[in-house]
Amino acid sequence: MPHRIELKNHQQEIFNFRLRLALSLGFVLLLMFLLLARFVYLQLVRYDYFHTMAEKNRISIVPTVPNRGLILDRNGVVLAHNYSAYTLEITPSKAGDLETTINGLAQFIDIQPKDRKRFKKLLAESRDFESLSIRNRLTDEEIAKFAAQRYRFPGVEIKARLFREYPLHEGTSHLIGYIGRINQKDSERLEEEDLLANYRGSDYIGKAGLEESYEHELHGQTGMEQVEVDAGGRGVRVLSHTPPRSGNNLMLSLDAKLQEIAEQSFGDYRGALVAIDPRNGEVLAFVSKPGYDPNLFIDGIDQQSWDELNNSPDTPLNNRVLRGQYPPGSTLKPFMALAGLHYNKRSPSYTISDPGYFTLPGSGHQYRDWKKDGHGSVDLFRSIVISCDTYYYGLAVELGIDNIHDFLSRFGFGQKTGVDLDGEQPGLLPSQEWKLKRFKQKWYAGDSVSAGIGQGYDLVTPMQLAAATATLANGGVGYRPHLVRAIQSSETGEKRTIAPIVDANFPINPEHFELVRRAMIGVTQPGGTAFQAAAGAPYAIAGKTGTAQVVGIKQGAKYDASKLAERHRDHAWFIAFAPAEAPTIALAVLAENGGHGGSAAAPIARKVMDYYLLGKVPPPPAPKQPLGNAASGVPEAAPATEEVEEHD
Repeated sequence: MPHRIELKNHQQEIFNFRLRLALSLGFVLLLMFLLLARFVYLQLVRYDYFHTMAEKNRISIVPTVPNRGLILDRNGVVLAHNYSAYTLEITPSKAGDLETTINGLAQFIDIQPKDRKRFKKLLAESRDFESLSIRNRLTDEEIAKFAAQRYRFPGVEIKARLFREYPLHEGTSHLIGYIGRINQKDSERLEEEDLLANYRGSDYIGKAGLEESYEHELHGQTGMEQVEVDAGGRGVRVLSHTPPRSGNNLMLSLDAKLQEIAEQSFGDYRGALVAIDPRNGEVLAFVSKPGYDPNLFIDGIDQQSWDELNNSPDTPLNNRVLRGQYPPGSTLKPFMALAGLHYNKRSPSYTISDPGYFTLPGSGHQYRDWKKDGHGSVDLFRSIVISCDTYYYGLAVELGIDNIHDFLSRFGFGQKTGVDLDGEQPGLLPSQEWKLKRFKQKWYAGDSVSAGIGQGYDLVTPMQLAAATATLANGGVGYRPHLVRAIQSSETGEKRTIAPIVDANFPINPEHFELVRRAMIGVTQPGGTAFQAAAGAPYAIAGKTGTAQVVGIKQGAKYDASKLAERHRDHAWFIAFAPAEAPTIALAVLAENGGHGGSAAAPIARKVMDYYLLGKVPPPPAPKQPLGNAASGVPEAAPATEEVEEHD
């Protein structure tokens, strides 16, 4: 049977072939179009972006940290400066197991337990890609040892760093403050203030004192280097360089030697001292005792040192000058006397008969004077010289608390002085409105009695009392206290002087001022409460002692310091200005739990004034004297009434 032969359809095959060829060609053309489109997109549309990325791979932007400005006293003595040293640093994201790395490093570099604790603290506060110090101030031998072993420790390197140093240590801690590592809170604040770019590469920022208040002057301007790098990230050459601008220098009004003498004069006492030039508000000395070593904080304080400072009963971290709020005690009496004269409640000849106590009309309660049997006949002049409580009990009631508030506020009581440091407290100057708002109670006459002698609700800071004394010394013209007298440019060396600012200007009646001034001079002469401390001075001192109660004493009881724990004893105050006829220094001194102003605080002030006015360097301070009796033989007023609040 013959086979059937099928003929191919050549036309169909040609059509199918051409169709496949067309589809293939279309697919190829589509791919080519997509490739071309992508090429156009990358080369034209995204050119700027990828060019920048390429440059970043080729060029590294390296910030150059500026030198921090110096802080110097009025005579050019350096109070804060920089020095260069080598540090051993670890980048956690590159180092692998940190414990193994640190243990390996410890085999040939001295890494103490405190270094490990500090590193862990820094690690908790930082990001993984940041370089953190495990050891600072390496020796040449340690640098050589690490160089030989460097290949074993990825993510570990030696860097040259600038370190801050405070040569006077505790002596200026509360004044100068310190710098510390920039933490997350600092970074957020810098970002809010649009300053973060200027801190690229910077590890430190001012944390306290002038270092914080004048951070914008001290930090400087960060520089930049464009460095070409190879595939391994190693620098090949510097393409451009913008040098950093060092921070400006602070020229203070402070006298470093006066500061040293003031601090040493406290001996074993805790307390505070502020000395001001009343002619311009320049702060000459600023002591909060005890202080702390600010150098401990620069690299991150170790836990043991922090616990010792933070848990100390002496509270060395507390800035007593600005944050310590104490009853002013009898230091308020010269201001009260001026208020009595101003409101015509007292005249120079007005005299009372002091039986040793004061009673309100219709009340049998006795507000005692410090002298049990009283002082007899007392006029305004003598009331200041002997610090008669009874005189001011009656004056305060006659004035009324609102008149007292309005007059004392002119001297800055109850408000911040505006000194160029952060953290200042305003103290407390009570009024009827304040008590009603604070306690929902009306003001009683008994409250005024206590306020008349600087007790009750009244609170002042040493800075505030020193500023008020300077205003008094200057006849009612008060300058805002300031520590920085000039700022020196790091580029030109030119100094920008800080102009004094007048905050108070109410000229005191010359007759009133002269009467109070003479009475304050009498305080430092025979029969006055500070006579012994001022004895032999070749210049006239106008002063006023004060005692501020820490614990209340029951009606009829007698204050006996020897029966009280030391921290429950009265605080001792002394305010003064000298030379009394043309003052160039005004100060306030507080000796915590010192007992009486004449025996504890006034001798400190005398040493400070002797050096400032005469250049006399005092001998080392004598051991703390037992408390209980004033060294002058005239005990300072120490009111003891049930109504007096307890303050620490």
